[in-house]
This record gives sequence, structure tokens and C-alpha cells, in this order.
Amino acid sequence: MSNRLNKIAVFIDGNFFLNVSHYYKFIHPQQSYIQFKGLVDFIREEVARQEEVPIRYCQVIESHWFRGRYNTSQIEQMNPDADKRLKQLTNERFRNDLFMYNGIVQHVYPVHYDGRTGRTVEKGIDVWLSLEAYELAVLKQYDVMVLLAGDTDYVPLIRKINGLGTRVMVLGWNFEYEQSNGKRHVTRTSQALLDECIYPIPMHDYIDSIGEIENSALETLFQ
Repeated sequence: MSNRLNKIAVFIDGNFFLNVSHYYKFIHPQQSYIQFKGLVDFIREEVARQEEVPIRYCQVIESHWFRGRYNTSQIEQMNPDADKRLKQLTNERFRNDLFMYNGIVQHVYPVHYDGRTGRTVEKGIDVWLSLEAYELAVLKQYDVMVLLAGDTDYVPLIRKINGLGTRVMVLGWNFEYEQSNGKRHVTRTSQALLDECIYPIPMHDYIDSIGEIENSALETLFQ
């Protein structure tokens, strides 16, 4: 057993994570958002289990969040109603407070809202996350990089990180449900993504098996 510190870095695709967290709040029987502190506790315990070292030697040294964000004029265009705008901005500020108190570095990227079609276009987040993750892995030499994402576009990142000798853990989710408008909502973590990493973690199965999986921190995800 080694007493060397296992340095863990967490990189979060914000849209993917919000889809997951909203699912557990409004659709799943848990009826609660995922808590960042509980997420860190889970990651530390899972890395300790997979690496076969005491949990005190597994520390999350930094966390990064990547997501597109509307500018003020876009928000006004999307929500002419002042009360709805205030609610949206308040929710955004509340999330920023959570990042601040949990030590999460926020990376935001401008998105385009087409008022004529009502469509939102978010491009470049996966590239930005990948570039930042690779650069920081080279500079800070993490032992384990944890990725919360679902897109196949992150496969090249994992291959590059593997080449550095850094182990990659992917927290993935698979679920679907019917929305109020009758459409099916599907969230998936690409199997190609899971196949490339060292530690693939099917979080939907883990959460549905709370009390059976060897990770006591699972229960703190929703506290």
C-alpha cells in the first residue's frame, strides 16, 4: 500500500450535469438535486476503492465546470416578462454561489439564441473543456481525472490523458423519460467514452442500488 497522495481533478460538462440533476429532482423517486459536496465525497471514496488506497490519500485538488451562458440582451429577448428574467438570473446567481463555496472553477462560453426560431446554439464547450483538461493534466500531473459527460467528442481527450499515464474515471448516466409535451427525453453517456476510460462508473445503476454498492458516500449525493 502506498501513502502517496492521489491527486484527483474533476471536469464537468455543465449541460450534461444539469440534465442529470434535474432528472433526480423532478422525475426520479429521489426528488432531490445532486449535491456537489456529496459528489466529491463519492468520487474520493470511489477512487480509493478502485486504486486500493485509504481514502485520506485521495483528494480532489480542483474541479472545473464548463457551460454556455446567455448574455443580458439574449435573456431579455428570451423572457420579455421581467419576473421570469429575474427568476432566471437569480437561479444563475444561486448556482454561482454554489460553485464559489464548493471551490469549483466556472468556465462560461457565449451561446447564440435565435429569436426568430427560438433555438439555442451552443458550440465549442467540448473543445474548450478538452483543451483545459489536457493542459492542466500536463502541468499538474493528476493521478486521476474524473469526467462527468456523455458526448463521444470527449473520446480523443481520454486517449490523450491515457497517454500521459493519468487514469480517467467517467461518471456516466443512462435514462429516459417522457416530457410534459409528450416528447421523449433521453440522456446517455456514450459507450465509446466508457470503453476508453480506466474506471467507467454507471451512476444510474449505482444510485438505484444505494445501500448495496460499496460506497457509503452515495447517500450523501442527495443530502
